[in-house]
Amino acid sequence: MDFLLSDSNLYIVIIALVSGAMLLWPTIMKGARASAVGVSQAVQLANQSNGVFIDVRSHEKFKGGSIPQAKNIPVADIDAKMSTLPKDKPIIVVCEHGRESATVAGKLRKNGFKEAVTLDGGLRKWIDAGMPVSGKH
Repeated sequence: MDFLLSDSNLYIVIIALVSGAMLLWPTIMKGARASAVGVSQAVQLANQSNGVFIDVRSHEKFKGGSIPQAKNIPVADIDAKMSTLPKDKPIIVVCEHGRESATVAGKLRKNGFKEAVTLDGGLRKWIDAGMPVSGKH
C-alpha cells in the first residue's frame, strides 16, 4: 500500500482512477437516460410488440395533431397517471422535438418501465418522415 501512496506513484494512481472513471461513465449514464428510437423502430415497436405511444405535449398541442392512437399525458400529469401505463409493453414517449420526452422516458425507466423509449426528433421527425398524423396538421 505504501508503494501506491508514495509521492512518485501518486500521479500514476490518480491518472489510473480518472481513466477508469472515464471508461465507465458512458455505461453509468446509459442507465440514467432513456434509449431513443427512430421513426421506423417506433413503428416496429408499436406494430410487432404492441407498443404504446404516449404524447407528453399539452392537450392543446395534442389536439392540433398527433400520432394516431397516441395517448395524451402531459408532462405535468405523468407522475399521477404512471400507474395507468402498461409495464409489460414498450412505451414510446413523444413530444415536439424529443427533449421533454427523453426526460419522461428516463423517469419511466427508473420506475420499472424497462421498455420506455423516446422518439428521436419527436413529432417533427415523425411528420418529416411522412408518417400519418391525426388532427389538424
